[in-house]
Amino acid sequence: MNFVEDRPIYLQIMDEIIQQIIAGKLKPGEKILAVREMAVQLSTNPNTVQRSLQELERMNILYSERGKGRFVTSDQTILTNLNQEKVTQVMNDYLIKMKQLGFSAPEALEKLQDFVEEDQK
Repeated sequence: MNFVEDRPIYLQIMDEIIQQIIAGKLKPGEKILAVREMAVQLSTNPNTVQRSLQELERMNILYSERGKGRFVTSDQTILTNLNQEKVTQVMNDYLIKMKQLGFSAPEALEKLQDFVEEDQK
């Protein structure tokens, strides 16, 4: 994982885990890597990974089982909301960037539709 300088690493780790859950790479009820394993894999400090995982637990995206590890929630409501929040965030980011380029929301939608049509060819 390549970290960017302008955002705390723990937030970037959280986003990566959320992305893996939304994309289905991490399934509901699946055990995630231990803190130390994840820290080695990400080449970062275990304390940073721990902070990310604790925050995801606080958000009920992950849960712990004593002596077994951390797991992805199986709560479909949480997973559906997580997915919707991410979709909303991506669409909002797109609209903000397009507005910064001088496009209105309908023009941004038209550009996106053109892009999708071109991509399908």
